[in-house]
Amino acid sequence: MADNKDVLLEVNDLDVVYDSAVPVHAVQHATLHVRRGEIMGLAGESGCGKSTLAYSVNRLLKAPGRIDSGQVLFHDASGETIDVLGLNGKALRDYRWAKTSMVFQGAMNSLSPVTKIGKQLEDVYTTHCPKMSKSERMDRCAELLKIVHVDSNRLAAYPFELSGGMRQRVMIAMALALDPQLIIMDEPTTALDVVVQREIIEQITELRNERGFSVIFITHDLPMLLEITDRIAVMKNGVIVEQNTSENIYWNAQHPYTKRLLSSFPSLTGERGDFVRTGAIDSEVEGHV
Repeated sequence: MADNKDVLLEVNDLDVVYDSAVPVHAVQHATLHVRRGEIMGLAGESGCGKSTLAYSVNRLLKAPGRIDSGQVLFHDASGETIDVLGLNGKALRDYRWAKTSMVFQGAMNSLSPVTKIGKQLEDVYTTHCPKMSKSERMDRCAELLKIVHVDSNRLAAYPFELSGGMRQRVMIAMALALDPQLIIMDEPTTALDVVVQREIIEQITELRNERGFSVIFITHDLPMLLEITDRIAVMKNGVIVEQNTSENIYWNAQHPYTKRLLSSFPSLTGERGDFVRTGAIDSEVEGHV
């Protein structure tokens, strides 16, 4: 473990279960840490437990999901260590969005289709900063849109009047509203075309460099994570099978599943059709998890 002065978030031996006739162990003994100011990637195929882990860290997990055991510690910039799983009531509300915020997958589903953008951004301040005046709230909302390169005139627009990329930028603005120390981004570029994906990725990196917050970036797109992250954790079937620096993951992956993910995208210099390795790797993966 890194020095606590350097660590923002610790997840220790976390187990998450979905209760059903046969309980599903969606996250099993997950241990990781996020350093201050870094981008931490969380990679793996759909259904492997990435989003469940993220929702647990932000205490947004809903029934039938429950945290069965483990520990989540947030080392605040003030020096206080917060036991996230022990928070309730006002303390939990103060933690969410002010300490840790989240950009959810699918911006159109995350934004209310019948409420204007300005009102949805303003609600963050109405809830968390009740002493702020109406004019102060709207000024701050306009500033947020400017930060993510969206014209402030869009405060009067409904989500359906915005492109997919602009809606995602609004979600990023909402996540930035209370200047959190950690932003969790759950597949933030899903369903966007490649040009807009690139713009969103560049925006996230630029904002991180300017404002110094940490990021947990969740995606199945390992090549993207290799490009933008400092470190990567790879999940399979609810288990973190490997975590290391992005450079070490690329050049010296240890787990067969990580190797399989790396081999699933084409080389720019190899033979066509020569980028998917099968056979031995497949059997190795099945034997590990």
